[in-house]
Amino acid sequence: MSGAAAAPSPEELAWLARARVLAEEARGQVSPNPLVGAVVARGGQVLGEGHHAGPGLPHAEVEALLAAGDAARGATVACTLEPCSHRGRTPPCTDALLAAGVARVVVGCRDPLECDRAGGASTLVAAGVEVAFATGADEAACRRQNGPFMTWARLGRPEVTLKLATSLDGKIATASGESRWISGPEARALVHRWRAEQDAVAVGSGTALADDPLLTARDVPGAPRQPLRVVFDGRASLPSDSQLARTSAEVPVLVLAGPEAAPERRAALSAAGVEVALVDAAREERIEAGLAELGRRGVQSLLVEGGAGLAAAMLDAGVVDRVAWVLAPTLIGGAGAPGAVGDPGAERLADAPRLREVAVERLGEDVLVSGRLHDVPGGG
Repeated sequence: MSGAAAAPSPEELAWLARARVLAEEARGQVSPNPLVGAVVARGGQVLGEGHHAGPGLPHAEVEALLAAGDAARGATVACTLEPCSHRGRTPPCTDALLAAGVARVVVGCRDPLECDRAGGASTLVAAGVEVAFATGADEAACRRQNGPFMTWARLGRPEVTLKLATSLDGKIATASGESRWISGPEARALVHRWRAEQDAVAVGSGTALADDPLLTARDVPGAPRQPLRVVFDGRASLPSDSQLARTSAEVPVLVLAGPEAAPERRAALSAAGVEVALVDAAREERIEAGLAELGRRGVQSLLVEGGAGLAAAMLDAGVVDRVAWVLAPTLIGGAGAPGAVGDPGAERLADAPRLREVAVERLGEDVLVSGRLHDVPGGG
């Protein structure tokens, strides 16, 4: 793309920060689309704001242009993601920007899907519109805001968040198997909100058998979108009378089974309303293949809630992007009490995954430690 434009000014970057705030208003509502916010401004005055509210609804740039009206002509538009150049459920955003006569567009980060299209930024530049791209921390903030979309678009799998809740000594249950409840009500409420924001939530077969979880988003304000409930279950051992199976008509359940799953087990789950997908891959490749299957289904974000075996397999496969670890102020102890991450684990400290961008916050009496293991892929 030719036609270099002046770098975004501090004022334009402030508008871009405002656009990120606007985009957050629709978190949990836009998938499989990205979160996008936009601001139309000129001469230090904001003329219009908008955000994308959900699939099939106007994109952020269009909403902001409608709010600005005729005043958008000759103005600058700051948007968190590169404007689209294709017609999907709605017309191209580039058409709306050109029709409005804007003079300049400040882009927070590139859209990886635009690489295989006309290119939103290239289309605007070819029509005489200045296009400037954010860099550094501003670009990274826009990328992180759309971590699920960027990961799915670039890697073909969902962004994986590993959620763990343990005692201070890292136990997820007592030696007798008691695990409810290690974390407090504030932490549990947050997990339900996370579920409502994710495309899917997953557990391993061990957790599904031991805890008989429901895995729905409950007690969340409004009418929360329910995630696809996924069980990594090589033998398709999920009981047909489990809570997951019994509620599969209301909230879908997907079992990712391996070649070792007996046909009668797969048939029994299917008869109970559970979808069974056969992941025909070697055990050491089963996690990546399962995530690829979810990616093909348009799942962009996955919350992994346990147990220790699935957590270890995800970490060993190197596919955990984010970690959210709730530490409860209790000490369980006992060599027989299970830890949060199972075998095999790291043999050397140098090989142990280490979080970056670490954040710590209080949740009632608990402490949430979160961070990233992988950067969000770029869109270029």
